[in-house]
Amino acid sequence: MERWNEFEARQARAIKDTPRSRAPRDTVTPLGDDAFEGVPYVELHLHTHYSLLDGASSPDELMHTAVQQGHAALALTDHDGLFGAMEFARAARAGGLRPITGLELTVSEPATGHDDPADLDEEGQVRSHLTLLAETREGYANLCRLSSLAFGLGETDRRTQEARRTDPVAPLAALERHAAGLIVLTGCREGRIPALVQAGRGAEAAAALARLVGWFGAEQVFVELQDNDVHGDRPRNEALVRLAERAGVGVVGTGNVHYHARERHRLQDVLVAIRHRSTLDESHAERRPNAEFWLRSPAEQAERFARYHPEAAANSVHIARRCAFDLTGDLGYRLPAPPLSEGATPLGELERICRERLGERYRSPSERAKAEAQLAEELRLIELHDLAGFFLIYHEVFELAEEVARDVRAAGIARGLTDLPPGRGRGSSVSSIVCYLIGLSHIDPIHHGLFVGRFLNEEMDSLPDIDLDFPRDIRAELIERVHARWGREHAALVASFATYRTRGAIRDAGKALGLPVAELDRLARRAGPFEGPEQILEVLANDPQFGEGAGMRSWRELAEMVPQLVGVPRHLSQHPGGMVIASEPLIDCVPCQPAAMPNRYLCHWDKDSIGDARMVKIDFLGLGMLSVVEEAVDLIAAGRGRVVDLSRIDFEDEAVFDTICQGDTVGVFQIESRAQIAMLPRTQPRSLEDLTVQVSIVRPGPIVGGAVNPYVRRREMQRRNPRYRPPPPHECVREVLDETLGVVIFQEQVLQVARHMGGFTAGEADRFRRSLGRRRAHEELDAWQQRFLDGAGERGVGRAVAERVFDNLAGFAEFGFPKSHGAAFGLLAYQSTWLKQYYAPEFMCALFNQQPMGFYPPHVLTNDAKRHGVPVERPDINASAARCTVELPEGAVRVGLGYVRGVGEALAERVEAERARGGPYQSLFGFVQRTGLGRRATSHLIRAGAFDSLGLRRRELLWQLGLFTGNPTGQAAVTPTPEATDGRQLRLELPTGQDMVTLPDLGERERMAADYDLLGLSPDRHPMQFLRRALGEGVAS
Repeated sequence: MERWNEFEARQARAIKDTPRSRAPRDTVTPLGDDAFEGVPYVELHLHTHYSLLDGASSPDELMHTAVQQGHAALALTDHDGLFGAMEFARAARAGGLRPITGLELTVSEPATGHDDPADLDEEGQVRSHLTLLAETREGYANLCRLSSLAFGLGETDRRTQEARRTDPVAPLAALERHAAGLIVLTGCREGRIPALVQAGRGAEAAAALARLVGWFGAEQVFVELQDNDVHGDRPRNEALVRLAERAGVGVVGTGNVHYHARERHRLQDVLVAIRHRSTLDESHAERRPNAEFWLRSPAEQAERFARYHPEAAANSVHIARRCAFDLTGDLGYRLPAPPLSEGATPLGELERICRERLGERYRSPSERAKAEAQLAEELRLIELHDLAGFFLIYHEVFELAEEVARDVRAAGIARGLTDLPPGRGRGSSVSSIVCYLIGLSHIDPIHHGLFVGRFLNEEMDSLPDIDLDFPRDIRAELIERVHARWGREHAALVASFATYRTRGAIRDAGKALGLPVAELDRLARRAGPFEGPEQILEVLANDPQFGEGAGMRSWRELAEMVPQLVGVPRHLSQHPGGMVIASEPLIDCVPCQPAAMPNRYLCHWDKDSIGDARMVKIDFLGLGMLSVVEEAVDLIAAGRGRVVDLSRIDFEDEAVFDTICQGDTVGVFQIESRAQIAMLPRTQPRSLEDLTVQVSIVRPGPIVGGAVNPYVRRREMQRRNPRYRPPPPHECVREVLDETLGVVIFQEQVLQVARHMGGFTAGEADRFRRSLGRRRAHEELDAWQQRFLDGAGERGVGRAVAERVFDNLAGFAEFGFPKSHGAAFGLLAYQSTWLKQYYAPEFMCALFNQQPMGFYPPHVLTNDAKRHGVPVERPDINASAARCTVELPEGAVRVGLGYVRGVGEALAERVEAERARGGPYQSLFGFVQRTGLGRRATSHLIRAGAFDSLGLRRRELLWQLGLFTGNPTGQAAVTPTPEATDGRQLRLELPTGQDMVTLPDLGERERMAADYDLLGLSPDRHPMQFLRRALGEGVAS
C-alpha cells in the first residue's frame, strides 16, 4: 500500500496545473428518471464475457435480451476490470437503457483466528468479493483506480506485477481512500460478509459491515441478496436481512448474471474449466452449482426477492436512479493542450503551419489551386468538429520523432543526409492534405487524387484515425520520448483482446469436454470458419479416422459449443503500436496496469473503446521494411561511398517494373507473397498507381468481396486491347470504380458506392464502413442491407444488382486497404524493389539483419540471394562482425556471428571487440582464452563453420574444446576472469602434442544439417540437392 500511496501522490502532483483543452465528444442526454416509472427491478450484478473465461455472453447479447424483457437499466460488474465498460454503455444507450458502470472487485484482508488456513492465499490473506457501482464521475475515477491497483499498478516488483496480471486483487484497506462517489454492495456468495453469515460468524459479519459503513456512509452501503436456487440461499439471505436491519442499512437483490439465456450455462461451465486448465469433471467445485445464473425479467426478479424483504427489489431501482453517471458522456477525458504562442488559437496555428508549407510543396498554379481548395475544405471540417488541437498534438509527436531520428541517424550516417522522413503515414490519414503538410504523410494527396471522405467528413462521430510507421530503432526511442514529454501517468499503451477462433475453440473446448487431444488436433487442422454445428458434425462424419466416436454425445456437444466460443475474449493483450495520451492521469479515465516493458502502462480498453471514448490514440507501428531500407542506405554509403536518397530515385524505372512484372519479388515489401508472385505476371503493374491497386487487392476484403478474379481478367483484356473499358455494376458508380476496372478494391470505394448507389449520407456511409470492420457490430448488417437496397431502388438499380453489390461491400467485413494506405505501401514496395534491383548485396544484408519479418525465413532468402548473384558466406571468427555485413567487391553477404544459435548479439560483439583489440584469432585455444566464451557457444560456432579458416576439421576442433575443460593432464591451467565468462570459471589447459588427433571431417549432409540447426540457413547446400541424386534423369519432382 505504501508504494500505491506514493504512486497516487505523484498522480496528484501531475494533476495540479495541468493545462487542458476540450476534447470533442458526443452530446449526450442522460436517460431521465421517468424511464423507471413502473419498473419493479433493475439488475445490478451482471457479468459479460469481459469477465474473462467466466462470463458467457457478449454485451450485445445481454442488451438484446434486456430490451426484450423490458429492463430500464443494467449494471455492468465484470470481475476486477472495466474491459467492456464502454462497449456495454454504448450498447445500452443504443437499446434505450441506462448503463450503470461497476465492477466486482476482489479484495484481500488479514485473516482471523477463525479462518480456515486452506482458504487463505499465498500471502496468508483472506480474499473476497465486493460489488461496486459508480454513482458519480468521482466514483467512476475511484473504480478505475481500484481496478488499476488490483492489476498491480504501483507495484515495483516484477514478480508481483506478473502475479497481479492474471490474479488481480486489491487490499481491502484501499477502499477507505477511494470510497467517494461509489455505492457498495456486500457481494456474492464469495463476499466476506455473506460468507461470515453462512459460517455462523455473525459478530464478525456485523463488524465487517460496520467497517464499510464507516468508510462509505450508511446511504452508500447495501447488503446484497442473491437467490439462484442454490442450496443455502434462503437461510443466508434471511440472516443477511436481519444483519442489515440491525445495522440500519438497506438490502438489495441481484441476480449474479453470467449469461443472457439459460441454455448458455454449458458454455459458462466450459469457460471455467478452461480457466482452471481442467475438464468439466475435474472442475466441478469451481463451476456454478446450477444453470440459474441467467438474465431474468424485472417482474420475475421482483417476485423472487419479495419473499425476503419488501424493499429488496425496489432498492435496486432506487440505486439505478442514483447512478446517473453515463460513461458515454461523462468520462471527462481531455486531450493535452498543444503549445501555442500568446493570443494564438489552435485552428489559427494549424492553418499557419499548413499555409507556410503549402507554398513550398505546390509550385505549379493548377496544383496549387487544387491544394488551396482541398486545404480550405479540410480546415472547415476540422473547425466544425473542433479537431485543431488534435492535429497539433500529432504535429508535436512528429516533431519529437524528427528529434529522435536525428539522434538515431547519427552524424555521418548516410540516411541522416537524405530527405527521408522519420516515419511514414499509413491508412486513411494519407488522403489528408493537412496531414501531408504537417509531416504526418509522405504521399501527396493532390497528385494521387485521394478521397478524404474516409478520413474527414461532415457527419463523423469519432476522432480521425492516424497511423504512423517507423523504423524499429526510431519507434522504440520515440515511445520513451512520448512518455517523457507528457508524463508516464498521462500516457499508456492500448490493449487488445485475444479472442477465440475456430481452431483454438475446438482445442480448448474439446479438452474441457475430455475429448482426446490427438483427435482434437486433427479436427482443428481441418477446421474452416464454421458457421454452425452442422458443418463440424459433417467433417466428423466424413472422416473415417473418427469412426463411430463422432456420434458420441461429447463430440455433438463440442459441435454446439465451438460457434458459441468463437469471438469470446480469452485474455488481455497489447495493441501492436497504439498509445493514448491525456491531460489528466489516465487512471481517472480507464484502468491501467504495468505493461510487459518496464516503466510503461497498458490501459484496459481496446482501440474500439478508445475510439468510442474519443480519446487521442496514436499508433506507433514498427515496420521492419523501413528499417531494412534505412540500413541498406547506410551500407551502400559505407561500402560504395554513395548516398542514396530514396525520395529522389526514378519512380518510372522500366527495369524495376520488369522485375516486378516477372514476379521476382521475394523479400520485397508487400508483393512477395505466393499469391502476389502468381498474380504479378498477369496484372503487369507498370506505375505507382498500378502498385497501389496491387498491394491492396490481395487482402481479405477484396477476396471475400469477389473482386480479385474479375480485376485480373479485365487487366489482361485491357493489355490486349488498350481501348477496353469494363462495364460497371451500374452507371451510377462508373466514375467511382473506373480506376479499379469496375470492382471494389479500396475502402474509400465502399463509402462512395454506398453514397452513389445506396443514397447514404457521408456520415451513414462512414458508420456503415466502421460497422463492417468491427467484430462487435456484424448484427447491424441486416439493417444496413435493407437501407442500401431501398436507396438503390430509388435510384433505379435493380434488386439483383443491388444485392450483388452489397455482397461485394460486405466482403469488407474482412480486412481491406484504403487507397491512401495502398499508395503509401505501394511506394515502399517500389523503393524496396529498386534497392534489390541495383544494390542487391546491401538490400539482402539488411534483410538478414532485420529478421524476423516478411513472408520467408532466412534459408529462402539465402537461395534467392544466390539466384541474384549474391553469395552468402558462413560466419567466420576472423571475418564476421556481430551482424551480417557486405563484402565488396565480391558483393557477398557475410553471416554475422550473432546469427549462430546460442551466441547472440552480446557475445558476438564481445568476440568482435576482442578481435579489434588483439588482432585475428590464431587458434581455438587463443579464442577461448581471449573471449571467455562458454563451451556451448564455442561449440556452436565450431559446428557452424566459424573456425574453418583455421585449417582444422570441425570434429578435431570439438575434440580440442573438450580438452580445455577438466583435462587431467597436469598441465598449467589458464583461467579467464569471471567477467569474461558470465560469472563462471573455466579451467582451460593448453593441449600437448600427444593430445592432437586426426578425425574425419563432417560429411556434406552433416554440414547441411548443422547449418540449418544453428543458422536457419545453409550457405553451401539445399536439402533437395541430396534427394536430386536419387531421382532419375529428366525427373523434375
